[in-house]
Amino acid sequence: MGHFLAFAALLLLLFPVLLVDSRLDPSLRLPSAREVERINGDEDDDVGTRWAVLIAGSSGYGNYRHQADVCHAYQTLKKGGLKDENIIVFMYDDIAYNEENPRPGVIINHPQGGDVYAGVPKDYVGEDVTVNNFFAVLLGNKTALTGGSGKVVDSGPNDHIFIFYSDHGGPGVLGMPTYPYLYANDLIAVLKQKHASGTYKSMVFYLEACESGSIFEGLLPKDINVYATTAANALESSWGTYCPGQFPSPPPEYDTCLGDLYSVAWMEDSDVHNLQTETLNQQYQLVKARTAVRGSFSFGSHVMQYGDLDLSTEQLFFFIGTNPANDNNTFTIDNSLPSFSMAVNQRDADLVYFWHKFRSSPEGSSKKLEAQKQLFEVMSHRLHVDNSIELIGKLLFGAEEGPKVLTAVRPVGLPLVDDWDCLKSMVRTIETYCGSLAQYGMKHMRSLANICNAGVRKESMAEVSSQACMRIPSNPWSSLQRGFSA
Repeated sequence: MGHFLAFAALLLLLFPVLLVDSRLDPSLRLPSAREVERINGDEDDDVGTRWAVLIAGSSGYGNYRHQADVCHAYQTLKKGGLKDENIIVFMYDDIAYNEENPRPGVIINHPQGGDVYAGVPKDYVGEDVTVNNFFAVLLGNKTALTGGSGKVVDSGPNDHIFIFYSDHGGPGVLGMPTYPYLYANDLIAVLKQKHASGTYKSMVFYLEACESGSIFEGLLPKDINVYATTAANALESSWGTYCPGQFPSPPPEYDTCLGDLYSVAWMEDSDVHNLQTETLNQQYQLVKARTAVRGSFSFGSHVMQYGDLDLSTEQLFFFIGTNPANDNNTFTIDNSLPSFSMAVNQRDADLVYFWHKFRSSPEGSSKKLEAQKQLFEVMSHRLHVDNSIELIGKLLFGAEEGPKVLTAVRPVGLPLVDDWDCLKSMVRTIETYCGSLAQYGMKHMRSLANICNAGVRKESMAEVSSQACMRIPSNPWSSLQRGFSA
């Protein structure tokens, strides 16, 4: 006991000296100081580097919200301490200076929000926003790139990777502003390849899209150190927010939604909390509650998680950093952020945009006539796609069984389809005879997957597609103009 008291007294005498010397000599850090530096990323031995890939998978002013989401995500990461050299941005970049943007050069993600576009890296824009470039970036394969800045995720075995993807989607598929689209099996194959290369310690994937759960359901392994959350389960749409007619609504000069429900929820949470203490699971629970189905209007979706759920106990800081201004903020399980009063189905957001554009145009003006033409075109396209799929189902399986086969849902835990090459073949076949499915038609991907699961051959699909569609409509989504989405 006497020896212990003597040792304790000596420590007390030496503590001021150790404190001063540790500032001069980094090798004399106390254990508590080492832990703080480890959390802050000042030590290189086991923390590694944070990497981020941000993807807006759409184009067009009506899809303003996807690029707004990605720009906001960049600002969150930047304030969190990530460097531009480690943040790679994909976006078509046709919003900020679009002639319809009421604030040229500015993008907002909240009705009272500031500009989130300033400073965002222009890594892959326009026709360089492709599936192949995304995969090449993630794998760190510079030789596979076509265009763009050339930045890739040049990560090492101790690094952490964060991916945020905001766009339209459908069962098993995610949109891109260029064709082809991104299919779930290809994404999972790339994630497995990245893991096999041993070039990351852990990866987090946040996905905003309709039926986004289907991208990982029955596909994402639990043993490759990837944790994913999605805006919706495998069966439902995700939702746009801060849309015209909602509360809070965008400024009156905006005809389009400013953000997406799930995306806004995780970013607004990240902007106010100390992410050195908040875990992935804590954010998941808050985002899940804020995005949930509620109210008589039945809007909202079921936020899901997949993959290595053990990673959910990690602090968000390891992936997206934290804003030093929030260092004194304590985490509370009560979501202090307001719930959304309304939201717009992702697939109807373009209708909201075209309708408000038509309604706000001056009577008798050429602008109003053009807006009316665009509204009719998008409604005609939707009707054509819906009717074509329905008729193909009836021709293949009969008037009674057709609708049942097309809408069948596989048990939870099974992927959408067994043969992904068959699914892509069916997509190409129907687009050959009926025109492009486009972003709206992605909703029918489950029907095409079910046709594959029923054993229908490509030749039979071609025959009934030619019968169902006598011509390819001449609209902006025609496969004659844009090619095939698979």
